[in-house]
Amino acid sequence: ARHSHTFNQFEVAVVGENITMANLKFLSDYLLKAILGDEAKSRFRPKYYPFVEPGVGIDTLCVFCHGKGCKICSFTGWFEIAGAGMIHPNVFKSTGLDSKKYTGLAWGFGPDRILMLKHGIEDIRYFLEGDLKFLQKY
Repeated sequence: ARHSHTFNQFEVAVVGENITMANLKFLSDYLLKAILGDEAKSRFRPKYYPFVEPGVGIDTLCVFCHGKGCKICSFTGWFEIAGAGMIHPNVFKSTGLDSKKYTGLAWGFGPDRILMLKHGIEDIRYFLEGDLKFLQKY
């Protein structure tokens, strides 16, 4: 219900001096609350992504069961919404930026997952089935 054969993603990167995981946590919470409402909660789980270190999976409390567990969240109470982390120093080196001066954070969000949670759509595959009535609604 939350996976399909096609994956879409948009990415966000913030680069500057003294960017930390605290900034990533704050911005993640801010974004989720802006999209899903003030009741939204998030958590970080360690995860590997090749261009960030450390990497985290960002989960939000499942909007369908409110943390109790259901088929949409695989009975965990949480729903993965993004991958994120601190931009690896090698990425800065490859761009010519001084990795000792600059740090950064990066996210990758799936717009279909966000729409799914925001509008209570119980199956992400609906977006790819070609039902015009459904697609025109969103």
